[in-house]
Amino acid sequence: MKLLVTGSNGLLGQKLISLSESLQEISFVATGKGLNRNPPGNYEYRQLDVTSQDEVSRVLKEINPDVVINCAAMTDVDQCETHKEACWAQNVIAVEYLIAICIDLKAFLIHLSTDFIFDGLSGPYDELAVAHPLSYYGQSKLASEGLLKASPIKSAIARTVLVYGVTNNISKLNIILWVKNSLERGEKIQVINDQWRTPTLAEDLAAGCMAIAQKRAEGIFNLSGKDLLTPHEMATKTAQFFNLDTSLIEEVDGSIFTQQAQRPARTGFILDKAIAKLNYNPHSFDESMVFLRKQLLLRSS
Repeated sequence: MKLLVTGSNGLLGQKLISLSESLQEISFVATGKGLNRNPPGNYEYRQLDVTSQDEVSRVLKEINPDVVINCAAMTDVDQCETHKEACWAQNVIAVEYLIAICIDLKAFLIHLSTDFIFDGLSGPYDELAVAHPLSYYGQSKLASEGLLKASPIKSAIARTVLVYGVTNNISKLNIILWVKNSLERGEKIQVINDQWRTPTLAEDLAAGCMAIAQKRAEGIFNLSGKDLLTPHEMATKTAQFFNLDTSLIEEVDGSIFTQQAQRPARTGFILDKAIAKLNYNPHSFDESMVFLRKQLLLRSS
C-alpha cells in the first residue's frame, strides 16, 4: 500500500511516520508545507501546500497513492475565528482539492475531524449524533465532512478530541506538555474545571487512522481517549504523575478567559464502533502518562 499523509510535520503526522517504520507493507510518503521536521527514516518527503490546487494535483498525480490521510488543517480555534478566510481555505477548500484528485486516482481518503462540530450539550457523542458547531473552526470541519459525504469517493472521517503527545521540533505545546513545562518552571497556571473532553494520545490516534487505512474502512469513526476529564483533572493528574507542585494549579471556570471562539462544554466520544470494527484500544490517561515519561526520558538521554 502506498500511503500519502498531508500535514506530516504536525503531531499526528509525525506519529504516523513513526508507526509506518514498523509496517513493511506500507510505502509511506510524507508531505507538508515547508521543510521536513521529521527525523530521517524509511519514507519519502515532498513539500505540499494543500491550499494550492496546482500543487495538490501535481504532487498526488506524481505519487499516485492508494490511501491519503489528510492531517493538514488550521486547528487554532481562536485564530480560525479571526482569520476566517485562511481557516476556510485550509479546512474546506483544500479538502475539495483532495477529493477531486482522489476521485481521479481512485484513492481512499481519510479526513481528520473534531469534537468541536458539536455544541457540548449532550456529550459524550457517538458517530450518529447531530452536529451543531459553536465556533467557525467547528463550522469549517463540519463543512469538510459534508464534502466527503456528498462525494463519490471511498472515504472515512476520523473524529478526535484534544490530541496530546511528545514529538520532534514542534512549536505548539499541547495541554500535557504545557502543564509539565509550566510547573517545572514554578509558574502558576489557571486551568478550567467546567469543560469535559476525552483527551487523545497521539499514538492512539495514529494507530486508529492506520487501521482505517489498512482495512479501507468507510464511514465515520470516533478515535479518542477513553477517559472523560476536565482540563483541571488532566493538569492535576499530570502534576501528580511527574511529582510537580499541584498548588501551582488554580482551578477556575471558563468565564474568566476572554476567547474569540466559544468552546463546547461537554464533548468526548463513545468509542464502541472503533473498538468493534478497527480493534481500536486506546490507552487510559494514566497509562498515557507512563508512555509519555518513557518518551521524554529517551529525548533527554
